[in-house]
Amino acid sequence: MKIAEIKSSNKFNLAANKKDLNHKYQVSKETQNTELNALISLLDEPSNPVFYKIKEKILYYGIDAIPFLEDAWDNSFDNNIQIRIEEIIHSIQLGNLKDALINWNKNNRLDLLEGFYLVSKYQYPDLNYNKLKEQVSRIEKDIWLELNSNLTALEKIKVINHVLFDINRFAGNKTNIDAPQNLFLNNLLETRKGNHLSLGILYIVLSQKLGIPIFGVNLPQHFILAYMDEVHDEKIVLEDENEVLFYVNPFNKGAVFTQREIELFIKHLKLKPNTSFYKPCDNTAIIKRLLENIIASYNKLGYLDKVEELKEILSVL
Repeated sequence: MKIAEIKSSNKFNLAANKKDLNHKYQVSKETQNTELNALISLLDEPSNPVFYKIKEKILYYGIDAIPFLEDAWDNSFDNNIQIRIEEIIHSIQLGNLKDALINWNKNNRLDLLEGFYLVSKYQYPDLNYNKLKEQVSRIEKDIWLELNSNLTALEKIKVINHVLFDINRFAGNKTNIDAPQNLFLNNLLETRKGNHLSLGILYIVLSQKLGIPIFGVNLPQHFILAYMDEVHDEKIVLEDENEVLFYVNPFNKGAVFTQREIELFIKHLKLKPNTSFYKPCDNTAIIKRLLENIIASYNKLGYLDKVEELKEILSVL
């Protein structure tokens, strides 16, 4: 057989194999869809133990099952079935969120905005990340237009504060500071209201995207920011506190202060001084604190089911 004929034969075999694989995938997908529909049709099962077995089998399909479940919900007039469908969809979304946070912490924790978005997905599972990124990018661009390389550190902070708090009207929600809504990215961008933590995370994201070395500090009862003398990697290790030029209070429109004010605050709280109160923390610590704050908010409101679920999510970090 000639070389040209061998090549032609190989191409034909590869094409045939690809077609065969596509056919098998189609058949497999059709089989999966048939099985899913069959399982969903059994959701009116009166026996709870049997229902839980059906639920486990549906959960196995993960997010692929959600469109089928939503379709079944739309076409059902049985309130009990709709409640069961909502329960299954929520379980799938919860599992998917845990996996996404594990992946973020392992592979992408330098992206603090993504971590903020993932936590917000607990309450708003249909959030569109690209849409939220675009909103943040518009604010970033407004700041970038006002910056230049000759500005001092304090002057850069003044620019960020002006764009964020004066032009875009972001502010601390002082009338309802404990509301969980203060801690979700989409609510922050929509209402322009947040607490010290959500405003702080947004401030960090915008600053770091523009190459400004601002990091979070896990001060008890109040999340603050540190402007570093030089850019370090994300998990900062400081030899002494002198590497922090100054601190920023995002809840008070970006007011600048020194270590002395932190020392007075710690003394007022009657806490033992700790170097972690002055040093920047990594993004995982920030997202953990975000979850802890949401847990505390829901706990105050008496949403104990949400508290337990959020503790599960926190545990994966």
